[in-house]
Amino acid sequence: MNYDSQNFVRVRFAPSPTGPLHLGGLRTALYNYLFAKRYGGKFILRIEDTDKKRFVSNSESYILETLKWCHIEPDEGVGYGGPYSPYYQSKRINIYRFYINQLLEKGYAYYAFDTDIDIERKRKEYNDCGLTFSYNSKNRMYLNNSLTMTKEQLNRRLQSCSSYVIRFKIKPGEKFNMYDIIRGNIIANTDHLDDKILLKSDGGATYHLANTIDDHIMKITHVLRGEEWLPSMSFHMLLYRAFGWIPPYFAHLPLILRKDGKGKISKRNADRSDYPIFPIQWKAPDTQIVIPGYRELGYFPEAFVNMLALLGWNPGIKREIFSLRELENFFSLEKISKSGVFFDIKKVNWFNKKYLNKKKEEILFFLCKELKKRSIQYKKDFLWKIIYQTIDRIHFIHEIWEHSFYFFISPSSYESSFFNKICHKKSISHLENEKILLSNTSQFTYENLKSLFKNNQNKREIMQLLRLSLVGFLKGIDLFMIFEILGKEESIRRIEKLINKIKEKI
Repeated sequence: MNYDSQNFVRVRFAPSPTGPLHLGGLRTALYNYLFAKRYGGKFILRIEDTDKKRFVSNSESYILETLKWCHIEPDEGVGYGGPYSPYYQSKRINIYRFYINQLLEKGYAYYAFDTDIDIERKRKEYNDCGLTFSYNSKNRMYLNNSLTMTKEQLNRRLQSCSSYVIRFKIKPGEKFNMYDIIRGNIIANTDHLDDKILLKSDGGATYHLANTIDDHIMKITHVLRGEEWLPSMSFHMLLYRAFGWIPPYFAHLPLILRKDGKGKISKRNADRSDYPIFPIQWKAPDTQIVIPGYRELGYFPEAFVNMLALLGWNPGIKREIFSLRELENFFSLEKISKSGVFFDIKKVNWFNKKYLNKKKEEILFFLCKELKKRSIQYKKDFLWKIIYQTIDRIHFIHEIWEHSFYFFISPSSYESSFFNKICHKKSISHLENEKILLSNTSQFTYENLKSLFKNNQNKREIMQLLRLSLVGFLKGIDLFMIFEILGKEESIRRIEKLINKIKEKI
């Protein structure tokens, strides 16, 4: 599909302020952003706050901060201004009323005075007969609405301030074709649609009405949204037709699924999930529960966005590492998957590790901070040597200390499970011999040290003893590299320390 300058791309991200963004919502924002940038268009942020009952006060600031952290800021909309203000649905009620009057005048909508009790009674009646009630063309003429009233009766009801909603009047028995950029042609049947509410009893517009009107007024050319909105597409197309408007292109994005096969990723169980689903930290205003996000856990925004872009989209080449600018240049709707995609936290960690290699200066800064806390001073050359040796072992900047502390702090205790096993004279003898051998080594280098132990009969046992003496645990980088970095004097001092500890124990 071609998008030329005459069809100027305008897309929107329209979240509801009902809580934090999760992976699926943010991916929708990202795809809208990338598509707009790919074709020199505009990315708009609109807040769809028609659901007053589910409104959460700090949601809007969370959305704005998240987009900023990911470097996918809007060109227009809430927090950014633009020619179609206000960008809040709650502040556009008069606009919606103007357009809904057009639908009423043309016979595409009608007043419905049924109370919640009336509707619930009908549902029970149908349920008792093994049926499902739907407010549709089959039932509407038997219900309490303006279609069953004279004009005089309707006027009296309206003048008496009776509570009502306004519903869309579906014409039955009609089949029509729709096109989705990702899923292709779709056939819709109006017999399967109910007369959805357009205006609620409190006077507020429903999502369906507000969404359609705003997209038209704001000249939205492409609607990229989650798969969960696919069933609403037919109703939205009927609304566009009723208004006499040309609809935008639609593209419904695949679901992000849990790797364990237990459905889609959902924010409902975020506090019990074994991996983060929020981009940045969320603090629930009612419970004050704090749920950390990818930012707080040490993920880089570039790595996070790179991962998210490939969660349902494939550029068609073998590469997986892309800068944001490269993603903008490569992105296309036609290469988005139709089927759901599985989320794997290990893959996210892999992406973060790839970007970590470009963050060596930040690792150095973090390491210097850790040393300063402990009043430890070392030259930068020494620190750089350690970073280059340990960087392949870490996925996050904050892990550098865990993998390098032993270069700065001599062990004061030892891994107990192994230490208890080696507390005998044989271990002391081995260590004494290796101490003499190392003391007599003129070139204390990796290659030379490695050759010294090459033909040792008790190599594995001795290597473990030496590692314990230098690190305090049976972990760390290559033992001979640890020797070289620590140097002869410090290495021998640590071996003597372990010898003394074993002597004390036995």
